[in-house]
Amino acid sequence: MTDFKDVLWLLADVLIAVAGALAITAVLRAVANRLFRRVPEIRRISARARNPFRVLLAAAGMRAVFGLTSADEPWFTAVDWILVVVLIGALTWFAVVMLLVIETAILARYHTDIKDNRRLRRLKTQVILGRRVAVSLLVVIAVACVLLTIPQVRALGAGILASAGVLSVVAGLAAQSSLTNVFAGMQLAFTDAIRVDDVVVVEQQWGTVEEITMTYVVVHIWDDRRLILPSTYFTTTPFENWTRRTAALLGTVELDVDWRVPVDELRAQLKTVVEGSRLWDGRTAILQVTDAVNSLVRVRILVSAEDSGTLFDLRCLVREAMVVFLQREYPQALPRQRWEAVGGAGGPAARRTTAPAAKADEAQLFAGTIDAVERSKAFTGPGEEVFEERGRRADHGK
Repeated sequence: MTDFKDVLWLLADVLIAVAGALAITAVLRAVANRLFRRVPEIRRISARARNPFRVLLAAAGMRAVFGLTSADEPWFTAVDWILVVVLIGALTWFAVVMLLVIETAILARYHTDIKDNRRLRRLKTQVILGRRVAVSLLVVIAVACVLLTIPQVRALGAGILASAGVLSVVAGLAAQSSLTNVFAGMQLAFTDAIRVDDVVVVEQQWGTVEEITMTYVVVHIWDDRRLILPSTYFTTTPFENWTRRTAALLGTVELDVDWRVPVDELRAQLKTVVEGSRLWDGRTAILQVTDAVNSLVRVRILVSAEDSGTLFDLRCLVREAMVVFLQREYPQALPRQRWEAVGGAGGPAARRTTAPAAKADEAQLFAGTIDAVERSKAFTGPGEEVFEERGRRADHGK
């Protein structure tokens, strides 16, 4: 009967601890939602923090209750160690979620959908990478704390510290490439080489930086593919960053047209096209003849826009408008190829004239020594009468 009562008391203690954890969690979540009501993502993040906080409070409550009521029981030591491990894990879990809450609260104050958001993208990159570094440190510390709760591991601590130098060298050699990527990722974030949402050209692919981690960078390519590159790529390989200082860019449109193209009329049409479009930022709209060789004239148009996506659309618009304008107003200026037939006369006289020369040239091949002269006598080819017969046949055919 006594054992049954003890079990009931233990169950009651557990239920009290769990109920208290649930109640405190609900109150704190309501307070957090009230304080951060202007942050759109706070409710979703606080929902993720609910479970680790409940586990943390429940484990702390049960450990306190068992310590007061059952410290002399034979099972207390094992249960207390399990609760300590659960406390460490729940505390680490809760700290990670709180880092997410802090990151969300910071980034919610800024928006990256404005024209020139270079500083905001830099802040976003550094906050995200800082949170990931902190999470990694928290996990390492949590694992170390769990190991230190084991007496045998604490006894080995002195030996491990004594051989830390050798172990660090071995571990460094084994994880050299991984550590290089980690340090390269931190360098990218805090030296402002690339930022999240930067427009880059890597491996002959155009895209935007979608994610920067401690070991790799994800580039969202224009056709919705993802190009994943190690962090060391951006510290050792040249690449193009179109938004390093500002998002505004210049772009070109080239047309190959005929020599009769009306350049002044094209300039007037370019001005009409860009001034009637919202894609143009008003900075640059120039038309120049950059080449004129053979049968074509190359016209180069330089335009500007506020960002790379808008620039691409503007270039397509200008190219299409110019083609339609030439087709409709000046079809003679469209590119074309010219050929001129040049006739030549040749008759038997010419052939007869060349025959002896050819014969003389053949004789020259064997001149110089007595043996060469003998070989020239042995070499026979078509005689002069053959060339005359061929000439007569050609004249008869005409």
